[in-house]
Amino acid sequence: MALGTLDRRPPPLFRQGTSAFNKLLVCGALALGLMVADARLGLTQPLRAALAGVMAPVQRVLAAPLNTAEAMGDLLRGAEAAMKAEAQARERLAAQALVLARTRHLEAENAHLRRLLALSASVPAATQAAEVLFESGDLYGRRMVIDRGQRDDLSPGSPVIDERGVLGQVRRVHPTTAEVVLLADRDSSIPVQNARTQALYIAMGGERSAGLALRFVAANADIREGDVLRTSGLDGVYPPGLPVARVEQVQRQGDSVFATVTARPYAVVDRARQVLVLGTPDRVSQARAEAASAAASAPPARPSARGGRP
Repeated sequence: MALGTLDRRPPPLFRQGTSAFNKLLVCGALALGLMVADARLGLTQPLRAALAGVMAPVQRVLAAPLNTAEAMGDLLRGAEAAMKAEAQARERLAAQALVLARTRHLEAENAHLRRLLALSASVPAATQAAEVLFESGDLYGRRMVIDRGQRDDLSPGSPVIDERGVLGQVRRVHPTTAEVVLLADRDSSIPVQNARTQALYIAMGGERSAGLALRFVAANADIREGDVLRTSGLDGVYPPGLPVARVEQVQRQGDSVFATVTARPYAVVDRARQVLVLGTPDRVSQARAEAASAAASAPPARPSARGGRP
């Protein structure tokens, strides 16, 4: 076989076509032409719209997990913010409730002090306001301690009242405090007058069920349940006309000459917070001074000739 008849072309595996640089130039020119044509004539706009319509569901499906995660995050953040806001609202509500409770307490105390001052204006004696510190723990007596004492010129025997009526009497005075014996105490007694009949009685303490008991009341005495008892002023300690108690029960027995009368005091120690301590009425102080002066100026009694008593 002659050498001239041999196929000298490279096999297809090693066959080389257009160079890569030429392909780059062609592709660049084609891309530039397409851009110019798209900018001038808008030839690729329908193609982009079609691709966007086809890819939109795919994009929504692929973005669904991310959107769900963001929504859950927003929900959790919103729930946390709502819980914080609720906690802050509860704190503000509790603070406002405390302020409201204090305001109501101050309003009640204000009304109490107004009533107390109104009663003080009607009492013909010097008065001094005091606050109840605590009630004594004596099982056999009824006493309380107030925050006034010797430094406030308080003296034993001074009456103590509140806006309802008579509470008791100062028994012991200390430098900064004083002990008040209440009307219901077993050692307490007070002269009273029936506001309806003007009859005079002696009210004694020691009756825990009612508070006071009227002693030595005749069985046929004109006294009935509901009668108002006020101070008579005959003891020179309590000013006359102060409310003391209301008759609660009257028992008359045929075999007894005395009736059993119990009365409940108007003033209740459990409700007393601010009280008034009364001084000695001016007329009583003047009368006592005159009596003491008369006793001091009176000549001493001479003994009899037989050496007996004067």
